[in-house]
Amino acid sequence: MGLVARAVEEAGIPTLCMSSALDITRAVKPPRSVFVNFPLGHQTGKPHDPALQRSILTDALGALETMTRPGAVVTLPHLWDDKGDGWEEREYRPGYLPPYSRTAL
Repeated sequence: MGLVARAVEEAGIPTLCMSSALDITRAVKPPRSVFVNFPLGHQTGKPHDPALQRSILTDALGALETMTRPGAVVTLPHLWDDKGDGWEEREYRPGYLPPYSRTAL
């Protein structure tokens, strides 16, 4: 999406990418982005939690107003789990995803 955001920005339309993959976001360098340390695919919050979703979107739009440097990444303070980031060990443990293999066509 960062590459698409750059093209949209070239057309004069401001963009804001929301990311839960900080390393990828920094590598792609979209014009502006916010990072939420949540599991992949949950940048705007947990399912069925409209208060959290609204808070994340409000904070993201607030960050958009203050970003002036191209490629800026603002980390939002929201937590997936009140007990800390232990979810990362549970979600991204070895074997969580099947190994990638390329097969000949």
